[in-house]
Amino acid sequence: MKNDLLTSVELGALWTTKHKKTMILRILEHLIQHAEDNKAKSLMSGLYEKLEKKVEEMEIMIKDGGAALPSGFTKEDINEHAPALFTNGFDVMFCRILKEISMGMYVLHTTISYRDEIINFYRELTELTHMYYRHFTDYLLAKEFLQLPTTIKMPNSVDFISDTSYMKGTNLLGQKRQLNTVEYGLLHHSVETNLFGMQLMKAFAQCSTDKEAKQYFTKGQQLSEEILQGTEKILVENNIPSPTLPGGLLTSSTEAPFSERLMLYCTYLLGGFSIGGQGFSSAFILRNDVIAKSAIFAKDAFEYTMEGAKLMMEKGWMEEPPKMEL
Repeated sequence: MKNDLLTSVELGALWTTKHKKTMILRILEHLIQHAEDNKAKSLMSGLYEKLEKKVEEMEIMIKDGGAALPSGFTKEDINEHAPALFTNGFDVMFCRILKEISMGMYVLHTTISYRDEIINFYRELTELTHMYYRHFTDYLLAKEFLQLPTTIKMPNSVDFISDTSYMKGTNLLGQKRQLNTVEYGLLHHSVETNLFGMQLMKAFAQCSTDKEAKQYFTKGQQLSEEILQGTEKILVENNIPSPTLPGGLLTSSTEAPFSERLMLYCTYLLGGFSIGGQGFSSAFILRNDVIAKSAIFAKDAFEYTMEGAKLMMEKGWMEEPPKMEL
């Protein structure tokens, strides 16, 4: 039997989506205002217009469900007079990373939705995200802000693992086996995202005026750098080049374009994304030494993310999700 009532989990999904989407709109407003490249500005403006409409749709669904609208992030969370914090390339990279997070969240929200209206809403958001993720990737590749993973000699046979020493990763002489393509893909993505995260945390720390938040962002920069160096070391040991991004991606501005609350929430989301990525990697990496490092990285990312959540609570900056009042 069809149920037209908004379920508790659907409300929770929409509540979370409202926060993330309004955060992205505020970020896009700053990026669009200071975009140096017309193509980049056009792409980000197109995304902004479509997301703004989806936020309006979402608000109607929440209101029709009889719930109070979450505040999310408003014009009070952006400083329209702040100079550019990022240069060309980093702006689109920022959007691409945000779309990566969106993909994962939409899959989760779809699986806990039951009403056709909600399922269709997340299907449309997923299609929109995939389209712009492709646009942003193409742009970054064309401008050489993004580097393709290395190519290999294509295999000409199919083999099966018949010895558990494959997981040990070393032979009798102590030599480590070469990474496989699945392992390399996950490590390549880790390098790519932590290169971005390191720069973003540096930018947030650079313009933050809150002492605790500034220290937190600096700690995040250091954590990204540690994960980056640890991952690059594995690649170097396997004679695989590590992906790099060109420098000069931040400006010298110390005036924050976003509120401290928005920057902390953005960091919180990225931390959750990192935890999920490290956990996912552990399931598909089959070399014990790499598994062990991924587990350490995941633990560090989890502790850092929870520290950020506590900081937002202490500051009174974390909006409370709807209570399970039956």
